[in-house]
Amino acid sequence: MSAGFTRTDARGVSLRAVDAPTREYVEGYLPEDAVTAAARARGAGLGCVPIGSGGGAALRFLAAATQAKAVVEIGTGAGVGALYLLGGMPAAGVLTSIDVEPEHQRAARVAFAEAGIAVSRTRLIMGRALDVLPRLTDGAYDLVFVDAAKSEYPKYLAEGVRLLRPGGVIAFDNVLWHGRVVDPAHRDPDTAAMREVARSVRDDDRLVPVILPLGDGLLVAAKVG
Repeated sequence: MSAGFTRTDARGVSLRAVDAPTREYVEGYLPEDAVTAAARARGAGLGCVPIGSGGGAALRFLAAATQAKAVVEIGTGAGVGALYLLGGMPAAGVLTSIDVEPEHQRAARVAFAEAGIAVSRTRLIMGRALDVLPRLTDGAYDLVFVDAAKSEYPKYLAEGVRLLRPGGVIAFDNVLWHGRVVDPAHRDPDTAAMREVARSVRDDDRLVPVILPLGDGLLVAAKVG
């Protein structure tokens, strides 16, 4: 078994990279059910790359911990993230999910039907997120999850924080962006946007953030003011 490589931080403390078996254990700690696995497969056929099982479990946890009754998802995909979110929300909770691709939302509706989720619990809005989000009510949401156009993440942050109630949580998937974020040689727009949103969240006095090393990185922040 590989032990992974090690390096030291600025304090001289040894940092050990997570090896593949450990990562597989973490990602597979809570196995996906058949409905979620089927949604993931449909997404692959559409070219969607949904949040991984470890990150999905974190979304379900966040929805449960915040007792999220009103959630916004930016990027429906094939419904994988939504299934995790709905799995942690109370029975009366409503998920608003935005996507520009009608095929994605059709696939998500199939997943919701297979999961036995009442139609009244989901509100799917087709359109560009930056056109839709300004129409949503300030401070009316418990949780915002972002997994859409990476170059627009900084703009999603501004809208997402506006939508959150105090104590609400915003989460961004893919903030490590396949390892490119930590490599200064990568300066493409998507990588630059990931760096910008991470800095902005960290420097915002209204937010208490953490990056969870699940999948491709999940940046989570609670709104405190």
